[in-house]
Amino acid sequence: MAGYATTAGTYSTSDIRPKHITESSLVKWILIAAALLFLGVVLVLPLITVFAQAFRKGAEVFFAAIAEKDAWSAIRLTLLTSAIVVPLNTLFGIAAAWLITKFRFRGKNVLTTIIDLPFAVSPVISGLIFVLLFGSRGLFGAFLAEHNVQIIYALPGIVLSTLFVTFPFVARELIPLMESQGIQDEEAAISLGASGWQTFWRVTLPNIKWGLLYGIILCNARAMGEFGAVSVVSGHIRGETNTLPLHVEILYNEYQFAASFSVASLLVLLALATLAAKSVVEAKQRRLQSPKGKKTSA
Repeated sequence: MAGYATTAGTYSTSDIRPKHITESSLVKWILIAAALLFLGVVLVLPLITVFAQAFRKGAEVFFAAIAEKDAWSAIRLTLLTSAIVVPLNTLFGIAAAWLITKFRFRGKNVLTTIIDLPFAVSPVISGLIFVLLFGSRGLFGAFLAEHNVQIIYALPGIVLSTLFVTFPFVARELIPLMESQGIQDEEAAISLGASGWQTFWRVTLPNIKWGLLYGIILCNARAMGEFGAVSVVSGHIRGETNTLPLHVEILYNEYQFAASFSVASLLVLLALATLAAKSVVEAKQRRLQSPKGKKTSA
């Protein structure tokens, strides 16, 4: 065992290792109980309530609420919106992260701040901005009406508002990851004669694939569950512009509680699936980032 000598004698390196700070068992169990109580009240109890209310009148009412025509219309619109928004945000996130982490240019801090803007702006305010821009009395309203183009109270408005509130997710996940990786791998590939596209596909993308997947999962979950911005621009046209969250609100306001909780359970299942996928990706990232082949000495 390695050691060192002093005038007072010889000491092993184990003597200078930091000692773990231990709390009393009472404090530990109080903290654990407080955390479990908080999670139970804030997370577990609401989830149980959703499914209990959904099946309160039996499985027949549950499946009838989901199979109802307006519910299927809301499901299709939600899936369509996510299918448009997530790929666009993925492309934007990759491009923004590549630009910010691999190049030096004026205005980099401004671009980073703009990317974070949807986190600071209320979704309702963002939806109102699109109404002021593209509504019938908005800045471009007369032009759009003249060319018979409808954005507000239609699919384009829902896509735009969802795109705005979700576009930071992929970029903000990739930027710190790519900054920590540096540019050494890309420089080595270019020095060996690789083109820009070859460097991206064979070097950068494999290095960020799990972080990218993590950002896509979060972006998709937010796109499907967005309420505030979509509520402003959708017009609440039943069977046409209502997404799943808006359809739940309408059913609840009509005192169809069992039906509203039945549809809401679909969003809960989506949230649970997102958490499961998020946990898998995080575990994969930890395994890849953990040191390999290192031998510890006694």
